[in-house]
Amino acid sequence: MTSRHDHQPWDVQFLAAQAARDAGGVPPALLDGYLSMLDRVSRTGGRLARDELDSRRALGTRAAEEGIPLRSLIDLYLSANWLCWQHLPAVVSASSKDQVRDVAEAIMRAADDAIVALADGYEHAQLLVLRQQEAERREFIDDLLYGRGDLGHLAERAERFGLRLASGYLVAAAKADQPFTDGDVMTRRTESALLARFDTREVLVTAKDGLLLCIVPGATTPAIDEFARQLENVLGTRPWQVGVGRPHPGPGGILRSYQEARTALELARSLALDTRVLHAGDLLIFQVLYRDRAAIIDLVDTVLGPLDQTRGGAQPLLDTLSAYFATGGVAAETARRLFLSVRAVTYRLDRVARLTGYDPRRPSQRFTLEAAVLGARLLGWPARRTSTASIHAPPQANNHVDGSS
Repeated sequence: MTSRHDHQPWDVQFLAAQAARDAGGVPPALLDGYLSMLDRVSRTGGRLARDELDSRRALGTRAAEEGIPLRSLIDLYLSANWLCWQHLPAVVSASSKDQVRDVAEAIMRAADDAIVALADGYEHAQLLVLRQQEAERREFIDDLLYGRGDLGHLAERAERFGLRLASGYLVAAAKADQPFTDGDVMTRRTESALLARFDTREVLVTAKDGLLLCIVPGATTPAIDEFARQLENVLGTRPWQVGVGRPHPGPGGILRSYQEARTALELARSLALDTRVLHAGDLLIFQVLYRDRAAIIDLVDTVLGPLDQTRGGAQPLLDTLSAYFATGGVAAETARRLFLSVRAVTYRLDRVARLTGYDPRRPSQRFTLEAAVLGARLLGWPARRTSTASIHAPPQANNHVDGSS
């Protein structure tokens, strides 16, 4: 009796081509010997050998390098399985259901092993590519934020990461109680949330020197608001703060904005500012003072030095001046903030005027005092002394603050 398969011989090349078409045009070369392996295990009932599995891993790597989707690669192998099943010599020659079942088990086990090996090779190749891309990304970020390399070449590289440096960009730098690192949970969650709302050309999130950076076009201010909102979602009640630089054009613009963002965070620490989001543009006066430490020391020494010799020290008077300036020179509001009487506030202001020679209520003298108070906050004076000036005035008789202070 003639088998119904006699007119369909075991043609490996023909079946491989059929499987490739069924998988959407995947190159049949990616099967490379797989059908012969199926023929062997169907006759022997054995497993795929180690070298055969290694060859599948290599083909998985090759497919990844050629940009073939893993889904298509798996489809190719599963198509090869069902297409060749009825043509396998062991199936054609099987004389009982038990024999067919044994062949089926061997084929299914071989397919499982082969696909696992393919996926292993494919994922390994993808991991290498991702590591390479991440290394290139870190190198690019380093060059960008440290101003290294040719600016023209830097602009070309930026295009690969979604940045067009000809336009203005600004940098927001977030600091938390624990440093941010590439790939940590906080970084991944914040980046994923931002990319769900903004295009990759609108936002670049990366960790650098323990800070989490958000780089956006100068006009994309909503991205900064969303960046802060996501930080609050991720960090909850943990302390965090964001410094935002100003937008600047060109490759050097991102570096400049990054430096401004970091300076804003440094100023916040020095001045004990608890504002969550600090914009560099709002802190320009602080930055001017911060750049010349010797001038600040001289200013504080000259203007505020006499306050340090009062009974109780300079701090109560400094607190009064800070609150007075913060309220726009309103004594009643100053008293409310300090939990004092208006009379006590007025006494302290009079005391400052007598000791320093500068009256905070006179516009012509107020600026000098306010600048000196800002300088004292930057220096941590009087709690922390400086190394280049004593910030002391000669002792004066009866220089004290009475019980009303």
